[in-house]
Amino acid sequence: MNTTIKKLCYSLLAVTLLVGCSNKQSLQTYFVDNQEAANFTTVDIPTSIVDFKNADLTEEEKEAYKAIDKLNFLGFKLDTTNKETYEIEKAKVASILEDERYIELGDFNMFGSTLSVKYIGDDDLADEFIVFGSSKEFGFGVLRVLGEDMSPAKLVRLAESMNKGKVDDSQLKGIIDFFK
Repeated sequence: MNTTIKKLCYSLLAVTLLVGCSNKQSLQTYFVDNQEAANFTTVDIPTSIVDFKNADLTEEEKEAYKAIDKLNFLGFKLDTTNKETYEIEKAKVASILEDERYIELGDFNMFGSTLSVKYIGDDDLADEFIVFGSSKEFGFGVLRVLGEDMSPAKLVRLAESMNKGKVDDSQLKGIIDFFK
């Protein structure tokens, strides 16, 4: 009897592991897989990049700012020798972001560049925002905004109020220099 129960438990465990495993690559694994690859750069951007101490923020904007835990950036630098790799890698990211769990906030085209903003969550709360931008001149970048119970509407208002704060350009120097 004990042997039968053990076999049943092992069988259930094996089935659970097989069903739980997915061949789909997540954005997080894409970041990890490419963090030290040629033509890529990764930067963890502190939330302190924008100083809102002396800014006149609304309560909603303050809540949105406090909900953000960290920002992760992954960039691919395009040059004359890696155009094919650029297209392949850009397609990989686009494929990951086509997953149904990413809810689209909007796509924008400006100055020869495209920008896509998506999030994971529901209409009221999000755990992750993704900004994916690409340019045939410079390459592409993916910014992950991670936090707890972030409100999409409040974060949009916070983004609109970025001019109220003081941006510390030195914390973006690594990203800017990478794309030069």
